[in-house]
Amino acid sequence: MTRHLLKRSFRLAGHRTSVALEAAFWAALEDAAARRGLSLAALVAEVDAGRADPALPLASALRVFALQDARTMQVRVA
Repeated sequence: MTRHLLKRSFRLAGHRTSVALEAAFWAALEDAAARRGLSLAALVAEVDAGRADPALPLASALRVFALQDARTMQVRVA
């Protein structure tokens, strides 16, 4: 594991799992969770449950979610 990735652990669907993301993605996900009134764990669980393709890595799904959320926020501000 490279040093630029931060690993966090969650319980999803009754199983413990760890996800490694860059700090900027964790910050974006924490902001998105706060805006929705959710904990980070609850947001991660929602993204996990909403994956159209369960073969898609959770880390990838979280990065895409963070990017889409940032774009949505940018549109609202503009």
